Amino acid sequence: MADDEFALRRDMATAAQVQAALDGPIAAAFDALKATYHEAWEASGPRDDDGRKALWQAVQIVGKVRSHLEAIVANGRLAERQIAEITARPKRFGIV
Repeated sequence: MADDEFALRRDMATAAQVQAALDGPIAAAFDALKATYHEAWEASGPRDDDGRKALWQAVQIVGKVRSHLEAIVANGRLAERQIAEITARPKRFGIV
């Protein structure tokens, strides 16, 4: 197996693990964090600009982490398509 194919298969395996996490407890954790931050924002005082700013940043970070994990899953899907293309190529002289 070529190094490229090995890297693609590794990306596929990582994507499968991340997707399983996103389908399970991680998704609930992201939702719980966002809800907690939103509740804290609603409970903050009208002059607590620093606190509101920190809560806004926290919500943004949760979204960025989730987006990063979703990008890993998308990369795994791309790797799967690339492997399918590699294996579909006709072999010439026993070489892929």
